[in-house]
Amino acid sequence: MTVQGSVKSVVVEPTPAALAERVADRFLTRVVARTRNGRLAHVCLTGGSMGGAVLSAAAEDPRVDQIDWSLVHFWWGDERFVERDADDRNSLQSRRALLDRIAVPAENIHEVAAPSDGLTLDEAAAAYAAELARYGREDEPWPSFAVCFLGVGPDGHIASLFPDRPEVTVTDAAALPVRDSPKPPSERVTLTRPVLNASKRVWLVLTGADKASALGLALAGASYASVPAAGAKGHRRTVFFVDEAAAAAVAPDLIDRDY
Repeated sequence: MTVQGSVKSVVVEPTPAALAERVADRFLTRVVARTRNGRLAHVCLTGGSMGGAVLSAAAEDPRVDQIDWSLVHFWWGDERFVERDADDRNSLQSRRALLDRIAVPAENIHEVAAPSDGLTLDEAAAAYAAELARYGREDEPWPSFAVCFLGVGPDGHIASLFPDRPEVTVTDAAALPVRDSPKPPSERVTLTRPVLNASKRVWLVLTGADKASALGLALAGASYASVPAAGAKGHRRTVFFVDEAAAAAVAPDLIDRDY
């Protein structure tokens, strides 16, 4: 079935490992199609176990050596404000899984500043917004991601947009500082909803029975302020990639068996 725009569809695989391979395959297919004629592809990455698993699976695919990675720019939906070599760092996880294993120019990897860079948390968020603006379009001071990966927490959070917090509803900034995060570490930088939703494709990747409730609420159109995942949508596609444990209560008509 073909689902486009803000309509949400669900892709189900039996296990997290199978899901990672499915998403990696779709990701590389999209990058190949996007860059085939010399077009730039901006990609927004996520952290977490599945974020790393998808990139690790992509790194093992022979197509990675056929892609002109100079045409691909990598960003992150959020970042923990910790040092670049800290295990909590999303960008370090992405580098280990894929970025350090492909021929992508250093200038195409757009990381959030770390404390040792001499910036405060607020300055790091402002600097990230300024970097996004370098690749902005006429109507918006940020790029449109060809693919935006998002993890989803059991509470329905995406990036570092947590339920019932002020960052969730901000629309006049590209990146925000986050303090006292309900999930450690406490200090983070996050992209805002307008930047995430400017993406052509938003792919939410989640596994486990503890995510089933958040998935159900997101698909049912819950309040974005209370369930941030419910408000994530791409211009062309919005797809929830899930394993069977997370999909236990998903209506059959929402499952896309072909994507």
